[in-house]
Amino acid sequence: MVAVLCVKSIARYCYPLKYSTYIAKYAKQYDLDPYFVMAVIKTESNFKENVRSNKNAIGLMQITPDTAEWAADKMGVSNFQDNMLNDPEFNVRMGCWYLNNLKSEFNNNMDLILAAYNGGRGNVQKWLKDSEHSKDGKNIQYIPFKETDKYIKRVKVNYRVYRYLYKNLQINTSTIIVNFYNFKF
Repeated sequence: MVAVLCVKSIARYCYPLKYSTYIAKYAKQYDLDPYFVMAVIKTESNFKENVRSNKNAIGLMQITPDTAEWAADKMGVSNFQDNMLNDPEFNVRMGCWYLNNLKSEFNNNMDLILAAYNGGRGNVQKWLKDSEHSKDGKNIQYIPFKETDKYIKRVKVNYRVYRYLYKNLQINTSTIIVNFYNFKF
């Protein structure tokens, strides 16, 4: 029993529950599973708020300035500036909005949502139309970007770990009731 508790404590250290207030707030607002949002943040930035990728993606959810400008316009955010992406709350809000936008476009299909988040929605749309990548135009059998393929697998593993480590999660005295929100694995 003690060994299990130690392992779980170490795992929780490796899988932090940071920014949970923002995650809970915006996951609920944008109809997302909070564990899914945590898994994306873990994969994208490992919960480091001031990180910038070699592709110029910024913040916890690693949003590129081009995507952020487009999203800010759609969200009705006036006077958007790239440095706003360094603010954890704004970054989580925009990332959740974007995931929800992709969720609507790709009919709750988690693989497609993640492929679009990482590899670009335009690429996913092309792959779905190409019989080399999709047999039915609704699912992708082969992802030509190795980074995107690995990304999807990492997020899904992180998702399962977060669900296991933090089941019955409570934030601000409200229980977050988590389900798969019809995500298709």
